[in-house]
Amino acid sequence: MGGNKVNKEKTMFDLSGKVAVITGASSGLGEQMSFAFANQGADLVIIARNKIKLEEVEKELRKTGVNVIAIKCDVTKTNEIKDAVKIAKKFFGKVDILVNCAGASKNNDVLNMKDDEWQFTIDTDLTSVFKVTRGFANMMRDNNYGRIINISSMYGLVGNTEIPTIAYHSSKGGVINFTRAAAAELAQYNITVNCICPGYFYTELTKNVLNTKEFQKFAKTHVPMKRYGNEGELNAAAIFLASSEASYVTGAILPVDGGYTCV
Repeated sequence: MGGNKVNKEKTMFDLSGKVAVITGASSGLGEQMSFAFANQGADLVIIARNKIKLEEVEKELRKTGVNVIAIKCDVTKTNEIKDAVKIAKKFFGKVDILVNCAGASKNNDVLNMKDDEWQFTIDTDLTSVFKVTRGFANMMRDNNYGRIINISSMYGLVGNTEIPTIAYHSSKGGVINFTRAAAAELAQYNITVNCICPGYFYTELTKNVLNTKEFQKFAKTHVPMKRYGNEGELNAAAIFLASSEASYVTGAILPVDGGYTCV
């Protein structure tokens, strides 16, 4: 009974006073999560390559009342990441949360994929997660606190017969086990590392495919919930894993895919 004491003054998953870094924040899931974190009170460091779009997002985020800094950064380039870490530290003095959301891929099958297509995808979707985590986790270690959330994909858990994308499967699978390894290493510094595996989600980059009759038919056949994920449906998972309440959750791999990987 003692564990059910009521505390009316505290709101669960409140991120006020926390500083969150979100990569890939100029569009798609990264942009959506930026607003979700802002609505929970977190100050933000938003990172992306597209400076114009990033600054547009920054302007809108400021309307929520939180502090925001936008940093143009290519997450595949070590020196640019180092600069972003320095800027974030100078501006906020700390970083509590990191969401590795940036990514891109070049699709092809295992028989026809070119070396440069493979390397581009591995660099962007896997190596960047290592580099960005290394940069910001050092700051978290100094403060003995951190929440790292890596955005993988349900395609990191399974193969598929619809889209030839061998490098994407490989890179996202790598992110999943990178998460487990980093969680084991960083736990001693009170840093948790977890991974979200989204399914098909509606963004400006995917809407043309998801709105087709072919995909609608595919979703009704292969996704138990018979639809794609809507805007905002990934946010709750990220907010939970970023919260102080999730202090004993680390190394977790959480699919948010409408049940795609459970069948």
